[in-house]
Amino acid sequence: MRSGIVFALALACSFSLAAVAAPAGYFEFATGTVFETGDTWASAGKRYRLYGLQSCLRGTFYTDASANKRDCGNASIAVLAAFVKDTKPFCAPVVEQSGITFAVCYAIVAGQRLDLAMMMITEGFGFASLDGKGIPIYPPYAVAEQNARAARKGLWQFKDVRHPAILLSQAAKSARGSP
Repeated sequence: MRSGIVFALALACSFSLAAVAAPAGYFEFATGTVFETGDTWASAGKRYRLYGLQSCLRGTFYTDASANKRDCGNASIAVLAAFVKDTKPFCAPVVEQSGITFAVCYAIVAGQRLDLAMMMITEGFGFASLDGKGIPIYPPYAVAEQNARAARKGLWQFKDVRHPAILLSQAAKSARGSP
C-alpha cells in the first residue's frame, strides 16, 4: 500500500513539473534576467525583444495625476517585470536580427493562454510596433492599442503621453536631415 502511495505522489509530482516546464522550442525567463526596456531583456548573455511590441521610451515623460513627471520607459519596464514575475511566461524565438532575438511569449492566466505583448498593449503599457512605412508589424496589436487608448488604460490615461513611434520617426528624420 505504501509503495502505491509513493508511486502516486511521484506520478503527481512529475505531472505538475511537466505542467510548468517550457514546451519544446520554448524557453522561460531565467533567474537574473535584466529588463533593459519594457520590450527588451537580457538573459544568459543573450538579448531578447518581444516581437511586435514597442514599449514607451526611457527618458520620455508623462505627468501623473499628482502633477509629477514620471519616466514613461520605466513604467513599461515595471509592468513587463511584474507580468513576468506573476505569470511566468514561456517564449519562443522568432528571428534574430542585429544581435537581438525577437520572441513571442505567452502565459497561462486563469486557464487561458495569453500573449505577453498583447497583455502589455491591452493594459496600456505597450504599443504596436510599426515597420519603416508606419504599418503595424502585427495588426491585431494595433487594434488592441486603439482599444486601450479609447478606454484610457495604463499610460493612455495621461494626456501628455507621446506615442513612441512618433518620437522614433522624428528622431529618424532628424538623423537624415529631413524636415
